[in-house]
Amino acid sequence: MKSHRFFQILIIALVFLIGAQQVAAQGGKGKGRLQGIVSDEEGKPIASARVVLDLRGRDTAERETTTNAKGEWAIIGLGSGNWQITVSAEGFVPDVSTVFVSQIERNPKVVTKLKRPELRKDAVIADEASLAYLDEARKLFNEKDYDKSLAILEQFYAQNPKAYQVQLLIGDCYREKGEIDKAIEIYTKAVEESRSDEKLGKQVMAKGLAAIGDCFLRKNDLEKAQDYFKQSVDADPEDEVIAYNVGEIYFSNQKLDEAIVYFTKATTIKPDWSAPYYKLGLISLNKADYEKAKSYFQKFLTLEPEGELAVQAKNILETIARIKD
Repeated sequence: MKSHRFFQILIIALVFLIGAQQVAAQGGKGKGRLQGIVSDEEGKPIASARVVLDLRGRDTAERETTTNAKGEWAIIGLGSGNWQITVSAEGFVPDVSTVFVSQIERNPKVVTKLKRPELRKDAVIADEASLAYLDEARKLFNEKDYDKSLAILEQFYAQNPKAYQVQLLIGDCYREKGEIDKAIEIYTKAVEESRSDEKLGKQVMAKGLAAIGDCFLRKNDLEKAQDYFKQSVDADPEDEVIAYNVGEIYFSNQKLDEAIVYFTKATTIKPDWSAPYYKLGLISLNKADYEKAKSYFQKFLTLEPEGELAVQAKNILETIARIKD
């Protein structure tokens, strides 16, 4: 009987590990609500501004809406987590920010003030119209049309050479095309240029170093991968998403002990973020540490009691309870 129960929980663990990213791809759903208002620098509302929400991390989810005549917008059905908000409108420079969405507490209103582009010769974006290329490139990348996405990104970068951050996206295309060494070369250039950027340099450096680590992991060079992942987290030690992303990279490559380190670090930086607790629960389940798995899933449910992942967590807890009885 014990043998039967062991194999039952083992099968469940394997199913959840193999299917974790598929479940996450449906993530982002929940009972969270976010609203905001968009205006210009003088406080005048901007109608028909485009508002795009992206769930940060390797889990993917996107929501989109536009502002009404009063510059107001609202999106419901959001899961807990860090959502990147990109607000754009014709004639204005896009604004990007990140907010943590809770399904339990009321989320504060997001106030965005868009600026007119500065017409300077040394401006980072020389051609405002070329910003539309980035949306198209992202869409093509998500559709796995990496060649077309790469062509657009490289054209954008040629027209906007000061926008060095785009090299991270270019590197992503080469990485997914399987041209790992070329991707490392591009990421390295972005990291080097980030050193002189006082505003966004820390974040770009952390993302670039993590991407290089991912490349070395794909080359089965675990020692170099670990070195770059450590550098990544050290570059921006207060960014829980960086730590979580490193954990996800290890998780997706079945390096579970290493994944534990970084998911745990993410919980230390932001204890009220549910996502890393769910992944720690899956890993503990895979290791047949049912008490620890139970603890992680219970913690997850206190932070995210509703949504698709919450249903999965409750089902796992019920199965663990049956097996232990």
